[in-house]
Amino acid sequence: MPPPPTVVLLEGRSDVVAVASFARRRAAGELDGVELVDLGGVTNIGGRLERLSIRPEVTRAAGLCDRGEVDVVVRALRRFHPDVQVMGDLAARGFFVCDRDLEDELIRGLGVPGCMSLLDRLGLGERFATFCRQPAWQSQPIVDQLHRFVGTTSGRKELFAGEAAGAIPLDRVPPPIADLLDYVVA
Repeated sequence: MPPPPTVVLLEGRSDVVAVASFARRRAAGELDGVELVDLGGVTNIGGRLERLSIRPEVTRAAGLCDRGEVDVVVRALRRFHPDVQVMGDLAARGFFVCDRDLEDELIRGLGVPGCMSLLDRLGLGERFATFCRQPAWQSQPIVDQLHRFVGTTSGRKELFAGEAAGAIPLDRVPPPIADLLDYVVA
């Protein structure tokens, strides 16, 4: 029997792109009955949950959030599920926490050499090298440089998210994304 209709609430377009890419790679039809929603920012989660509460065909909401935004998600979910009080309560309700954010999860999943190779394939290797020579970024750890670089130009987060999600081996899907996908197909 297919899972009930589920709406997955995601902070932005890059999250939607990454989750959709991993789902396509894991199994055909994994997102049947699942709607991926770009919230346009996590602070919109309360309003979206309110609107979903009046849609009878939606039986479950799930999502991802960044560690720094857990309180926003907990407060929003608490209105509908009083048992949600702390970060540890989120997974039972289908919400999973990225350690820093989605991009950080993807960078760690791909690894620095994989990220460098990906940037070269995308024709961004030289731009990244130029970025790293900027005084503010010269002495920063390469993971921080990569993280900032993917967010510096409009559309780059989405491009990076889709390409990274396509390149990360399926046995290394970042845990919050793997847990989310397992939840929506359960």
